[in-house]
Amino acid sequence: MVQMSRRKFLGNAALGLGLVAIGQFAGPLLSPASAQGASAAAQKIADHFASVRTMMGEFVQFGPRGEQTGGKFYIERPGKVRFNYESPAHFKVTADGTSLVMENTRLKTADIYPLSKTPLKVLLDERIDLSGGKVRSVREEADLTTIQLADKSLFGDSTITMMFDPASYELRQWTITDAQGRDTTVMIFNVEQGVRFDPSVFAIDYRRLEAMRQAKSAK
Repeated sequence: MVQMSRRKFLGNAALGLGLVAIGQFAGPLLSPASAQGASAAAQKIADHFASVRTMMGEFVQFGPRGEQTGGKFYIERPGKVRFNYESPAHFKVTADGTSLVMENTRLKTADIYPLSKTPLKVLLDERIDLSGGKVRSVREEADLTTIQLADKSLFGDSTITMMFDPASYELRQWTITDAQGRDTTVMIFNVEQGVRFDPSVFAIDYRRLEAMRQAKSAK
């Protein structure tokens, strides 16, 4: 596994977890008829995904240049997620329903984002919102059903592509693609659903984060 600097990791993690979107979307728009058909197919998956309230498992994240990190994740919808990156990354990502924090546990630094302004919100909402022409394409294959979404209010001009098992409708991976065609992919596996979590799993200690910020500013 390649060890990355904090700046490079934050860039890849932010892209893969849907925290940033840059550039101009490159791809064909669907015709109204095609979009309606695609939305109908995608709705089956969205309806099933809405019924999955909690899940946990392992993930592997691949950056645009082949950088690889991984760890464990925990999701409680709506709005809560935690990614614990394994060594040597020393990073943790937590969303409590309002904010999302990317924390370097070794350097004791953190970056905070409004959850409502990130593409990760798509996966953490009560249901995947397919309205307003957000569905760019739906591709149904023997082993995967792929849905590509675009929403300027969340992704800017980039896109998120989600891949689901066609039989179980379970989420397998997602990819954020920027205008330069650079992909960052997060794959999940060994997933358990219907898990009960202690509230502390998704808790964000804002006082501690503020103390960290002040300590950094004082240097």
